[in-house]
Amino acid sequence: MTTENKPTYGGQAVLEGVMIRGQRHMAVAVRRPNGAIAIQSRPLSTLFTGTLRQFPLVRGVIVLVETLALGMRALTYSANVSMEDPEADPDDEVEQDELGAGSVALMLTISLLFAIGLFFLLPLFASRPLEGMFGSDLFSNIMEGVIRMVIFLIYIWLIGKMGEINRVFMYHGAEHMTVHAQEQGVPLEIDYIRKYSPAHPRCGTAFLLTVMVVAIVVFAFIPRDPLWWLITSRIIFIPLIAAGAYEIIRLSSRYSSFRLVSLITSPNLMLQKLTTRWPDDDQIEVAVAAMKQALESDQAEELDASQLPTTEETQT
Repeated sequence: MTTENKPTYGGQAVLEGVMIRGQRHMAVAVRRPNGAIAIQSRPLSTLFTGTLRQFPLVRGVIVLVETLALGMRALTYSANVSMEDPEADPDDEVEQDELGAGSVALMLTISLLFAIGLFFLLPLFASRPLEGMFGSDLFSNIMEGVIRMVIFLIYIWLIGKMGEINRVFMYHGAEHMTVHAQEQGVPLEIDYIRKYSPAHPRCGTAFLLTVMVVAIVVFAFIPRDPLWWLITSRIIFIPLIAAGAYEIIRLSSRYSSFRLVSLITSPNLMLQKLTTRWPDDDQIEVAVAAMKQALESDQAEELDASQLPTTEETQT
């Protein structure tokens, strides 16, 4: 199988661990307080793997919802692991507080409201006093976009100063390096993985930066009055902006070998210096455990499907 046709794997960093999203399964590996690695694997919803994922723009919205939903579940699992007794038997099962659909929906709603308020509505109101200075809706909207970008960068920089988040960023780097190794087909061993960069073109940070840039373009031509429409537009266009950003990331990843594409996407990789750190070997080991589990779960499902009897074989 060529690299272009090879299934893509991605993931997220969680508390003391890594989540890998496979083709049909997600896997989470977390370092337990006693030093062992706890691993959880579960099948993905058909909503995230079905035919809707094949349609441009629609798939961007689905990926956004999937990323948030899987991230919530993975974070909950990692939090449960981190609260274990350090003296617990390494072979003991991890006690889990499963999130129901209602809990996930509530947490997603709260997260989205926070993001909309901080990154879309706050820049809008912060730019209102500047409207008379420019005398142009276009320039006022561009200034709003600049303020949004500044808030975004400050937010990432500030959370990176938190000790626990700094370790999450190290696991983020380990996840990227492991994905690089899997994509290149090299053995998933620490010595090989160490050769790769902790930055990756399909990173969620790159997606968020692209969202900020696309938002500047989309909002630039929207009138500043009336205020109710200005506020509403910043909310209802978010799915479209996210969908467009996803398609841009998808294309840039496919054609990353082209010099022009590499130049255009270089800010995405530079920004990841804020959200990734060079991991230690123990953290890479956890990322490898998550990747191997995701690969094994997908391969096991493919094997089971290939062993199902055909229509002719079941006829009597």
